[in-house]
Amino acid sequence: MIFDSHCHLDPHTYGGDAGVDAVIATAKAAGVTHMLTVGAGYGADTARRAVEVARRHAGVWASVGVHPHDASMLDDHLLEELLQLAADPKVVAWGECGLDFFYDKSPRDVQRVAFRRQIQVALRLGLPIIIHDRDSDGETLRLLDEEGAFGGAGVLYHCYAGDVAGMWALVERGGHLSIPGTVTYAKSVVTQEVARQAPIDRLLVETDAPFLTPEPLRGRRNEPCHVALTVEFIAALRGVPVELVAEQSAVNAARLFRVSRAD
Repeated sequence: MIFDSHCHLDPHTYGGDAGVDAVIATAKAAGVTHMLTVGAGYGADTARRAVEVARRHAGVWASVGVHPHDASMLDDHLLEELLQLAADPKVVAWGECGLDFFYDKSPRDVQRVAFRRQIQVALRLGLPIIIHDRDSDGETLRLLDEEGAFGGAGVLYHCYAGDVAGMWALVERGGHLSIPGTVTYAKSVVTQEVARQAPIDRLLVETDAPFLTPEPLRGRRNEPCHVALTVEFIAALRGVPVELVAEQSAVNAARLFRVSRAD
């Protein structure tokens, strides 16, 4: 039983609703029985589509939020739509939100305002926050501290790309991190060391599908079923049974998102 803690099961990516349903069926047949589909990153209507996918499938939940790429879209109207969606019992997290100073698709000041606003909303709703952090040089963590995010329902750094010191700074605050398929790449030595040292009770796994396909499938479109390769790789790094990493990462995800693995 594996929990893909972060995937983008958007109909625009997987060939419509039927394509998404087929991808989920393939994942479940491969033992990836639980998934969180992220309602951010594909424009203003992403969250609604994510919630619709989650409603159709047992073992699939959704988040809602505004990706830093789309931060310029966040206004009162969009926020009200997200708040209405967040009332759905299938919505178990807010995000992904944060800072992306690599692509800078929205101005940095706009990203900062949107990020702070979303932290405040997640805290008010009692939802864990899924973080996107790229090249912010520590500013993402600083804003989380300033807004008191670690005093809320939880903080999850998805696709964790920092170093070991950064990982300890996160977990010492009570945060969680999720490791994607990039850990399987030969050049990802820093991520591999993080995956080796991270406390097992703070470690989640993800695909970030359709992106970041693990070896040896790199170059193909990613799907939740491929997260099993990441689990196997992390288990080998840590010198423990695959079942231990699969089970504990699933327990961690279920606890963070406050869902039952029996669903």
